[in-house]
Amino acid sequence: MAMDLDNMLQMIKDKQWSLADIDWEAPGAELIEPDLWAKLKPFIADLMWIENVGARGFAALAKKAPNPTLKSIYEHFHAEEQKHANAELALMRRWGMLENDEIPSPSINVQLVINWLDKYSDGMSLSFLGTVIPMLEVALDGALIKFITDEVKDPIAQEAFKRINSDESRHLAVDFEVMDILGHAKMRKMLIEFVGGWLKPSLLIGVLSYVPLLNKMRDNIVAMGVDEERLYGAMKRYKSVGERNENVRRLPNYRVISWHAMKVINRKSKYHITADLLVKLTGRIPLRLVENKPTWSQELTYEPVA
Repeated sequence: MAMDLDNMLQMIKDKQWSLADIDWEAPGAELIEPDLWAKLKPFIADLMWIENVGARGFAALAKKAPNPTLKSIYEHFHAEEQKHANAELALMRRWGMLENDEIPSPSINVQLVINWLDKYSDGMSLSFLGTVIPMLEVALDGALIKFITDEVKDPIAQEAFKRINSDESRHLAVDFEVMDILGHAKMRKMLIEFVGGWLKPSLLIGVLSYVPLLNKMRDNIVAMGVDEERLYGAMKRYKSVGERNENVRRLPNYRVISWHAMKVINRKSKYHITADLLVKLTGRIPLRLVENKPTWSQELTYEPVA
C-alpha cells in the first residue's frame, strides 16, 4: 500500500522539536565512565558530521523531488539532520568534550565524503541519491544511534536520541517509499540513468570515499567494544527492503548497493583487502590538506535555540 505523502508531511510537522525542549544542564553527565568518555569523543564527533552529510544529501534530494509534497518533506529532513548535529554538539559540550565555542573536526573519511557531497551531490540523479542516502540512514539509525542509546546512561542523551531516533524512523519510511516509486520507472530509463551515472568520474571519486567510510565506521564500532554484527544487521535491513518489494529490486543502483552491503558484512570476502587498504591510505592523508568546512555546516551550534 502506497504511503500518503501528504499525511506524512503533516506528521513530520506535528512531530517537530527543538533543542530548547531539552534541559541540557540537568544532572546525569557524570554517569559516563572515563574510559567510555575517551572513546565517545571521536565517535560522536563523527556522528555529528555524518548527520551533516545526511542534511546535505536531503538538500540535494529536495532539488530533484518530483512533486511539491516530497520537496517539502526533504526540506524538513534537511533541517532535522542539522538539528540532530546540533543536539550531538550540545551533548559533547555537556560532557566537557569541547572548549568554548569549539567545533570538532571530522575524521578524514567523513571529511572526504563531505567534500564529495559539497562538490558533486547537486549533479547526481534522484535514482542515485534516493538509493544511497537510505543506506547511510540505515547504518546511522541501526548501528550508531542504537549504540548510544544502549551504552550511554546519561538521561539527557537518552532523551535527545529518543527524539533523533523518532525522526530517523520517518526518514527511513520515506526513503523506502521513494525507492518503491523510483522502481516503477521503465527499465530502459533506469538503465540509461544507471550507466550514465557510473560513467561520470565524479561517481568513482564518491565510491573511493564511501567504501573506506563504511569500513572505518565498522572499525570505530569495534573499537568501542560493540559487536560489529550490529552494523551488519543494519545493512541487512537495507537488503531486506528489496526482498519484500519487487519495484525496489528493479532498481540497478539498489542491486549494486545491496551487493556491496553484503560484501561489507562478510569479513571473509576479498573485498576487505581493498576496502581496508583504502582505510589505511586515506588515514595517511593529513587532514589539513582536505579540511573544508562548507557553508552549509556553519549552522552548527550547541545553543538550545528554538
